[in-house]
Amino acid sequence: MFDIRKIQEQVIYNAVREVSGEDTAQAIVYGDDAQFLSEDNPTWVKSTMKRLESRFDHPTIKQIRMSCQCGYGMDEKLGFVKELLASSSSLEEFANQERAQAAGLSCIEGEIYLKFAFCPCPMLAEVDRLDTDTWCQCTTGYSKVLFEKAFDCKVEVELLKSIKMGHDTCLMKIIPLDNIWK
Repeated sequence: MFDIRKIQEQVIYNAVREVSGEDTAQAIVYGDDAQFLSEDNPTWVKSTMKRLESRFDHPTIKQIRMSCQCGYGMDEKLGFVKELLASSSSLEEFANQERAQAAGLSCIEGEIYLKFAFCPCPMLAEVDRLDTDTWCQCTTGYSKVLFEKAFDCKVEVELLKSIKMGHDTCLMKIIPLDNIWK
């Protein structure tokens, strides 16, 4: 079994280091070393996000967190989305298939949405509530990678709702930036 905390520490460290260097990455991921060693996962998540939010503006935070996605199960999900694409000729047909809807996809007025009835992040399993959407941006990064690979074009992803921020579902809008069916 893999240690999701260690994976998240490493991906956040690498993402912060890319935009701000080793010292900042160290400070954000590990904070005060003595405190870090005793933090449980929910406390570490919240502390790390506060440290991140205190040092960067929202667009940079979103960029950092979107690059923190773990990639867990990506190949399986990519295969599924590609199967849906192969059996459709429009966004509406793609997202309104029974299997697509069962997976949380929908198409409303020509726009694709992905909804989860539960929080898909194992790091948040014990987190009661988040004050901001900072942590959840890794899920938008995961969806961006998934749909860009499947659609073979650039995609933007907007987080609209988060269960951990008090909403009834997690909801993202998936925005392909090119025509998928050429």
